[in-house]
Amino acid sequence: MASRSTRLRRTPHKQQPEPQARAKWTASLTKILADVMVDQVHKGNRQKSSFSKKGWKYICEDFYKHAGLNWDKDQLKNRFAVLRKQYVITKSLLDEPNFSWDEATGAIVGTEEAWNKHIMEHPDAETVRNTGCPIYKQLCTIFLEEGTNGKHNGAAEHEKGTPDSTSYQPPLNTIKAEERSESEEMANMDGEQDRFQSATSSKDGVRKRGRMGVDNAIANAVLEMAAASKLRAVAIKQCSERFSIADCVRTLDQMEGVNERVNFGALDLFNNRSARETFLSLKADKRLTWLQGKCSILCDL
Repeated sequence: MASRSTRLRRTPHKQQPEPQARAKWTASLTKILADVMVDQVHKGNRQKSSFSKKGWKYICEDFYKHAGLNWDKDQLKNRFAVLRKQYVITKSLLDEPNFSWDEATGAIVGTEEAWNKHIMEHPDAETVRNTGCPIYKQLCTIFLEEGTNGKHNGAAEHEKGTPDSTSYQPPLNTIKAEERSESEEMANMDGEQDRFQSATSSKDGVRKRGRMGVDNAIANAVLEMAAASKLRAVAIKQCSERFSIADCVRTLDQMEGVNERVNFGALDLFNNRSARETFLSLKADKRLTWLQGKCSILCDL
Protein backbone atom coordinates (compact mmCIF):
# COMPACT_ATOMS: atom_id res chain seq x y z
CA MET A 1 0.00 0.00 0.00
CA ALA A 2 2.81 2.38 0.86
CA SER A 3 4.39 1.89 -2.55
CA ARG A 4 1.01 2.50 -4.22
CA SER A 5 0.52 5.75 -2.28
CA THR A 6 3.98 6.87 -3.26
CA ARG A 7 3.20 6.30 -6.92
CA LEU A 8 -0.02 8.30 -6.59
CA ARG A 9 1.83 11.24 -5.04
CA ARG A 10 4.34 11.47 -7.87
CA THR A 11 4.10 14.62 -9.94
CA PRO A 12 2.73 13.82 -13.38
CA HIS A 13 5.11 14.36 -16.28
CA LYS A 14 4.58 17.76 -17.89
CA GLN A 15 4.08 17.69 -21.62
CA GLN A 16 6.73 19.70 -23.46
CA PRO A 17 5.33 22.59 -25.55
CA GLU A 18 5.49 22.08 -29.28
CA PRO A 19 8.35 23.97 -30.93
CA GLN A 20 7.47 27.14 -32.83
CA ALA A 21 7.07 26.55 -36.55
CA ARG A 22 10.00 27.79 -38.61
CA ALA A 23 9.30 31.12 -40.29
CA LYS A 24 9.21 30.92 -44.08
CA TRP A 25 10.53 34.25 -45.34
CA THR A 26 9.87 35.64 -48.82
CA ALA A 27 11.07 38.88 -50.40
CA SER A 28 7.66 40.48 -49.77
CA LEU A 29 7.62 39.55 -46.07
CA THR A 30 11.21 40.73 -45.67
CA LYS A 31 10.31 44.12 -47.15
CA ILE A 32 7.36 44.46 -44.76
CA LEU A 33 9.64 43.76 -41.79
CA ALA A 34 12.27 46.23 -43.08
CA ASP A 35 9.66 48.99 -43.52
CA VAL A 36 8.31 48.38 -40.02
CA MET A 37 11.81 48.57 -38.55
CA VAL A 38 12.56 51.80 -40.43
CA ASP A 39 9.41 53.30 -38.89
CA GLN A 40 10.62 52.39 -35.39
CA VAL A 41 14.06 53.86 -36.12
CA HIS A 42 12.45 57.18 -37.05
CA LYS A 43 10.37 57.04 -33.85
CA GLY A 44 13.55 56.74 -31.76
CA ASN A 45 13.01 53.15 -30.57
CA ARG A 46 16.39 51.83 -31.62
CA GLN A 47 18.74 51.04 -28.74
CA LYS A 48 22.45 50.55 -29.35
CA SER A 49 22.81 47.95 -32.10
CA SER A 50 19.23 46.69 -31.86
CA PHE A 51 15.80 47.98 -30.80
CA SER A 52 14.41 48.78 -27.38
CA LYS A 53 11.89 46.51 -25.68
CA LYS A 54 9.11 48.90 -26.70
CA GLY A 55 10.49 48.98 -30.26
CA TRP A 56 10.33 45.19 -30.59
CA LYS A 57 6.79 45.22 -29.19
CA TYR A 58 5.67 47.64 -31.90
CA ILE A 59 7.61 45.75 -34.58
CA CYS A 60 5.78 42.51 -33.73
CA GLU A 61 2.40 44.26 -33.68
CA ASP A 62 2.96 46.18 -36.94
CA PHE A 63 4.34 43.12 -38.72
CA TYR A 64 1.22 41.17 -37.75
CA LYS A 65 -0.96 44.07 -38.90
CA HIS A 66 0.67 44.29 -42.36
CA ALA A 67 1.66 40.66 -43.01
CA GLY A 68 -1.12 38.82 -41.11
CA LEU A 69 1.47 36.52 -39.48
CA ASN A 70 1.66 36.39 -35.68
CA TRP A 71 5.38 35.53 -35.48
CA ASP A 72 7.08 36.07 -32.14
CA LYS A 73 9.95 38.38 -31.29
CA ASP A 74 12.59 35.66 -31.50
CA GLN A 75 11.60 34.83 -35.08
CA LEU A 76 11.77 38.50 -36.09
CA LYS A 77 15.08 38.92 -34.24
CA ASN A 78 16.54 35.99 -36.18
CA ARG A 79 15.54 37.70 -39.42
CA PHE A 80 17.01 40.96 -38.11
CA ALA A 81 20.38 39.19 -37.72
CA VAL A 82 20.14 37.87 -41.30
CA LEU A 83 19.38 41.39 -42.58
CA ARG A 84 22.42 42.76 -40.74
CA LYS A 85 24.60 40.22 -42.55
CA GLN A 86 22.96 41.10 -45.88
CA TYR A 87 23.63 44.80 -45.23
CA VAL A 88 27.30 44.18 -44.44
CA ILE A 89 27.75 42.07 -47.58
CA THR A 90 26.04 44.65 -49.82
CA LYS A 91 27.85 47.63 -48.31
CA SER A 92 31.23 45.95 -48.75
CA LEU A 93 30.39 45.49 -52.44
CA LEU A 94 29.29 49.08 -52.96
CA ASP A 95 32.41 50.37 -51.19
CA GLU A 96 34.33 49.07 -54.21
CA PRO A 97 34.49 51.20 -57.39
CA ASN A 98 33.55 48.27 -59.64
CA PHE A 99 30.03 47.89 -58.22
CA SER A 100 26.92 50.07 -58.09
CA TRP A 101 23.35 49.68 -56.88
CA ASP A 102 20.40 49.97 -59.28
CA GLU A 103 17.62 51.54 -57.21
CA ALA A 104 14.90 50.65 -59.76
CA THR A 105 15.62 46.90 -59.74
CA GLY A 106 17.63 46.47 -56.53
CA ALA A 107 20.38 44.72 -58.50
CA ILE A 108 24.08 45.02 -57.66
CA VAL A 109 25.69 45.95 -60.97
CA GLY A 110 29.22 44.80 -61.73
CA THR A 111 31.23 43.05 -64.41
CA GLU A 112 31.66 39.28 -64.44
CA GLU A 113 35.35 39.71 -63.69
CA ALA A 114 34.68 42.01 -60.73
CA TRP A 115 32.09 39.60 -59.29
CA ASN A 116 34.35 36.56 -59.60
CA LYS A 117 37.26 38.36 -57.96
CA HIS A 118 35.13 39.65 -55.07
CA ILE A 119 33.44 36.29 -54.43
CA MET A 120 36.82 34.55 -54.28
CA GLU A 121 37.68 36.79 -51.32
CA HIS A 122 34.14 37.05 -49.92
CA PRO A 123 32.14 33.85 -50.71
CA ASP A 124 29.06 35.15 -48.85
CA ALA A 125 28.56 37.75 -51.60
CA GLU A 126 27.24 34.96 -53.84
CA THR A 127 23.87 35.31 -52.04
CA VAL A 128 23.27 38.81 -53.47
CA ARG A 129 24.81 38.28 -56.90
CA ASN A 130 21.57 37.17 -58.54
CA THR A 131 18.95 38.42 -56.05
CA GLY A 132 20.47 41.87 -55.46
CA CYS A 133 19.35 43.89 -52.45
CA PRO A 134 16.03 45.67 -53.19
CA ILE A 135 15.73 46.89 -49.56
CA TYR A 136 19.24 48.39 -49.32
CA LYS A 137 17.88 51.87 -48.54
CA GLN A 138 15.88 50.51 -45.61
CA LEU A 139 18.89 48.53 -44.34
CA CYS A 140 21.03 51.68 -44.42
CA THR A 141 18.52 53.36 -42.13
CA ILE A 142 18.11 50.37 -39.81
CA PHE A 143 21.84 49.77 -39.29
CA LEU A 144 23.09 53.34 -39.02
CA GLU A 145 25.51 54.16 -36.24
CA GLU A 146 24.10 54.27 -32.73
CA GLY A 147 22.22 57.39 -31.69
CA THR A 148 21.27 58.80 -35.10
CA ASN A 149 17.64 57.55 -35.00
CA GLY A 150 17.47 57.45 -38.78
CA LYS A 151 18.77 61.01 -39.27
CA HIS A 152 21.72 60.85 -41.61
CA ASN A 153 24.87 62.83 -41.32
CA GLY A 154 25.22 64.51 -44.71
CA ALA A 155 29.01 64.72 -44.60
CA ALA A 156 29.35 61.08 -43.58
CA GLU A 157 26.96 59.94 -46.30
CA HIS A 158 28.84 61.86 -48.97
CA GLU A 159 32.08 60.37 -47.72
CA LYS A 160 30.80 56.79 -47.77
CA GLY A 161 28.48 57.01 -50.74
CA THR A 162 25.63 55.39 -48.74
CA PRO A 163 22.02 56.03 -49.87
CA ASP A 164 19.70 57.56 -47.27
CA SER A 165 16.14 56.45 -46.48
CA THR A 166 14.49 58.61 -49.14
CA SER A 167 16.85 58.90 -52.08
CA TYR A 168 19.74 56.90 -53.46
CA GLN A 169 23.12 58.48 -53.99
CA PRO A 170 25.63 56.69 -56.25
CA PRO A 171 28.88 55.44 -54.68
CA LEU A 172 31.44 58.15 -53.98
CA ASN A 173 34.05 56.48 -56.18
CA THR A 174 31.72 56.81 -59.15
CA ILE A 175 30.93 60.45 -58.32
CA LYS A 176 34.60 61.33 -57.94
CA ALA A 177 35.47 59.53 -61.16
CA GLU A 178 32.75 61.40 -63.05
CA GLU A 179 33.72 64.76 -61.53
CA ARG A 180 37.39 64.13 -62.23
CA SER A 181 36.61 63.06 -65.80
CA GLU A 182 34.48 66.15 -66.41
CA SER A 183 37.11 68.41 -64.85
CA GLU A 184 39.87 66.87 -66.93
CA GLU A 185 37.82 67.18 -70.12
CA MET A 186 37.03 70.82 -69.40
CA ALA A 187 40.65 71.53 -68.45
CA ASN A 188 41.92 69.84 -71.60
CA MET A 189 39.40 71.68 -73.72
CA ASP A 190 40.25 75.02 -72.14
CA GLY A 191 43.96 74.32 -72.52
CA GLU A 192 43.59 73.42 -76.15
CA GLN A 193 41.57 76.57 -76.82
CA ASP A 194 44.04 78.79 -74.95
CA ARG A 195 47.01 77.35 -76.80
CA PHE A 196 45.21 77.68 -80.09
CA GLN A 197 44.26 81.29 -79.45
CA SER A 198 47.77 82.14 -78.18
CA ALA A 199 49.39 80.71 -81.28
CA THR A 200 47.10 82.65 -83.62
CA SER A 201 46.74 85.90 -81.67
CA SER A 202 48.76 87.81 -84.32
CA LYS A 203 46.12 87.30 -86.99
CA ASP A 204 42.46 88.09 -86.32
CA GLY A 205 41.26 86.04 -89.26
CA VAL A 206 43.14 82.94 -88.15
CA ARG A 207 41.87 83.40 -84.57
CA LYS A 208 38.27 83.54 -85.75
CA ARG A 209 38.70 80.40 -87.80
CA GLY A 210 40.29 78.74 -84.78
CA ARG A 211 37.34 79.60 -82.58
CA MET A 212 34.96 78.32 -85.20
CA GLY A 213 36.95 75.09 -85.33
CA VAL A 214 36.69 74.62 -81.55
CA ASP A 215 32.98 75.43 -81.60
CA ASN A 216 32.44 72.94 -84.41
CA ALA A 217 34.40 70.29 -82.53
CA ILE A 218 32.28 70.86 -79.40
CA ALA A 219 29.08 70.72 -81.43
CA ASN A 220 30.15 67.47 -83.10
CA ALA A 221 31.08 65.96 -79.73
CA VAL A 222 27.67 66.86 -78.28
CA LEU A 223 25.91 65.31 -81.28
CA GLU A 224 27.97 62.12 -80.94
CA MET A 225 27.17 61.90 -77.23
CA ALA A 226 23.46 62.37 -77.92
CA ALA A 227 23.52 59.68 -80.59
CA ALA A 228 25.36 57.26 -78.29
CA SER A 229 22.89 57.95 -75.48
CA LYS A 230 19.97 57.28 -77.81
CA LEU A 231 21.50 53.99 -78.99
CA ARG A 232 22.07 52.94 -75.39
CA ALA A 233 18.46 53.73 -74.49
CA VAL A 234 17.23 51.67 -77.46
CA ALA A 235 19.47 48.75 -76.47
CA ILE A 236 18.25 48.82 -72.86
CA LYS A 237 14.63 48.92 -74.02
CA GLN A 238 15.15 45.97 -76.39
CA CYS A 239 16.85 43.97 -73.63
CA SER A 240 14.01 44.75 -71.18
CA GLU A 241 11.37 43.74 -73.71
CA ARG A 242 13.21 40.52 -74.47
CA PHE A 243 13.38 39.42 -70.82
CA SER A 244 10.14 40.92 -69.49
CA ILE A 245 8.28 39.79 -66.37
CA ALA A 246 5.29 38.92 -68.56
CA ASP A 247 7.43 36.51 -70.63
CA CYS A 248 8.74 34.86 -67.47
CA VAL A 249 5.26 34.45 -65.95
CA ARG A 250 3.92 33.06 -69.22
CA THR A 251 6.75 30.52 -69.37
CA LEU A 252 6.24 29.63 -65.68
CA ASP A 253 2.53 28.94 -66.23
CA GLN A 254 3.39 26.51 -69.04
CA MET A 255 5.79 24.50 -66.86
CA GLU A 256 4.72 21.27 -65.16
CA GLY A 257 5.57 20.17 -61.63
CA VAL A 258 5.77 23.70 -60.15
CA ASN A 259 4.40 23.67 -56.61
CA GLU A 260 2.90 26.69 -54.85
CA ARG A 261 6.06 27.58 -52.89
CA VAL A 262 8.25 27.63 -56.01
CA ASN A 263 5.56 29.48 -57.96
CA PHE A 264 5.30 32.39 -55.49
CA GLY A 265 9.04 32.42 -54.89
CA ALA A 266 9.61 32.70 -58.65
CA LEU A 267 7.30 35.73 -58.85
CA ASP A 268 9.48 37.53 -56.29
CA LEU A 269 12.61 36.40 -58.12
CA PHE A 270 11.37 37.82 -61.44
CA ASN A 271 11.65 41.35 -60.03
CA ASN A 272 15.38 41.02 -60.76
CA ARG A 273 16.28 41.53 -64.44
CA SER A 274 19.38 39.28 -64.23
CA ALA A 275 17.26 36.47 -62.82
CA ARG A 276 14.69 36.87 -65.61
CA GLU A 277 17.44 36.74 -68.24
CA THR A 278 18.95 33.60 -66.71
CA PHE A 279 15.54 31.90 -66.41
CA LEU A 280 14.54 32.49 -70.03
CA SER A 281 18.01 31.62 -71.35
CA LEU A 282 18.04 28.19 -69.70
CA LYS A 283 16.86 25.10 -71.53
CA ALA A 284 13.26 24.15 -70.74
CA ASP A 285 14.23 20.97 -68.84
CA LYS A 286 16.59 22.87 -66.51
CA ARG A 287 14.35 25.82 -65.54
CA LEU A 288 12.45 24.04 -62.76
CA THR A 289 15.65 22.79 -61.08
CA TRP A 290 17.15 26.29 -61.23
CA LEU A 291 13.97 27.86 -59.75
CA GLN A 292 13.86 25.32 -56.91
CA GLY A 293 17.46 26.12 -55.98
CA LYS A 294 16.92 29.89 -56.06
CA CYS A 295 13.70 29.68 -54.03
CA SER A 296 15.51 27.61 -51.39
CA ILE A 297 18.17 30.35 -51.09
CA LEU A 298 15.46 33.03 -50.76
CA CYS A 299 13.76 31.13 -47.96
CA ASP A 300 17.07 30.73 -46.09
CA LEU A 301 17.89 34.45 -46.26
